[in-house]
Amino acid sequence: MLRRLHSEQPESFAFTPANQKWAEAQLTKFPEGRQASAVIPLLWRAQEQEGWVSKPAIEYIADMLGMAYIRVLEVTSFYFMFQMQPTGSVAHVQICGTLSCMICGAEDLIAVCKDKIAEKPFTLSADGKFTWEEVECLGACTNAPMAQIGKDYFEDLTAEGFAQMLDDLAAGKPVVPGPQNGRYAAEPKSGLTSLTEYDSGKTQYNASVQLAADIGDSVKRIQGDEVPLLTPWVGKDGVVAGRAAAAKPPKAPEAPKPVAKQVEEAKKPAVKAKSTPEKKPAAAEEVAEVAPETLKEARGGLPDDLKLLKGVGPKLEQTLNELGFFHFDQIAEWGEAEVAWVDSRLKFKGRIERDGWIAQAAKLAVGDDTDFAKKAKKDGRYEDE
Repeated sequence: MLRRLHSEQPESFAFTPANQKWAEAQLTKFPEGRQASAVIPLLWRAQEQEGWVSKPAIEYIADMLGMAYIRVLEVTSFYFMFQMQPTGSVAHVQICGTLSCMICGAEDLIAVCKDKIAEKPFTLSADGKFTWEEVECLGACTNAPMAQIGKDYFEDLTAEGFAQMLDDLAAGKPVVPGPQNGRYAAEPKSGLTSLTEYDSGKTQYNASVQLAADIGDSVKRIQGDEVPLLTPWVGKDGVVAGRAAAAKPPKAPEAPKPVAKQVEEAKKPAVKAKSTPEKKPAAAEEVAEVAPETLKEARGGLPDDLKLLKGVGPKLEQTLNELGFFHFDQIAEWGEAEVAWVDSRLKFKGRIERDGWIAQAAKLAVGDDTDFAKKAKKDGRYEDE
């Protein structure tokens, strides 16, 4: 079904003060820069306020979330729960026309809509109180035929009962959603055949129907001030949970160690304290990047075989060469900041520290072999990408 902006649009849109406060609170649920994740709840609140989603509403929400207008329009037109044309001031009626409901009388309900609302779907009734449409399965097949009016399901309908229901809604009389034939939920019409012990002590209606009956208006739209606005993810100090850590400044980069010192450290046997957990390297994104010294070509036209480094295969060696690295001593001189620079230009981040390139390069730069280099030379095989 092709969904377009309606031909007639209001001049402007703005949330009511209560809805604006609610919408702004939704933005605090998401990390900085990810406010676009709130687009669906904000569109839904706009529809609850106006009855449909207009072009000005789309633009208002897009500006609020820092999104392009077309992106919000894409979301609106994709989800059929968003109405893109004016709806009735009382309710928009959706008749399920799929198999179970069709067999059980959906066509009779559609005939009532044509008679009491309008001949064609999405057309306002003469009094402006109703619009209607036929929809795909709404998932209440056991209680067919059924319709969704506003947010509630009305099930086990008959043409006569449905017609009276529309008259009552038009007159402002409360109607009770759920099964209309005395059934509690979706049990057999003849009554429960199992779990009969749970039949005692229950409320008059099932939970969702009981709530609608308690407020006395099953088609009421949210106004924004029904319940206190709760934002438990925002602390008393106003800091949103999970964002305090993100605000910490990055660590200053360490100065690169001389090659000789790295060679000396590489020859020392690794000693790991049993009771002290191994310290994880700082994440690359927390370190300011510094570009290492690079070469336009290998010295004397004779590059080192970088594939002797564990984790470097032919493709990765080519990438390193393209970045300007041809020799082990270049890699051995990288400090934390230089590693961050190189790491951000590799397809898979973290492998420099994970495979220990710098320590390996320090050994190979002075003519020593690593265990991996010995094996690679003997087998003639290198690490895969």
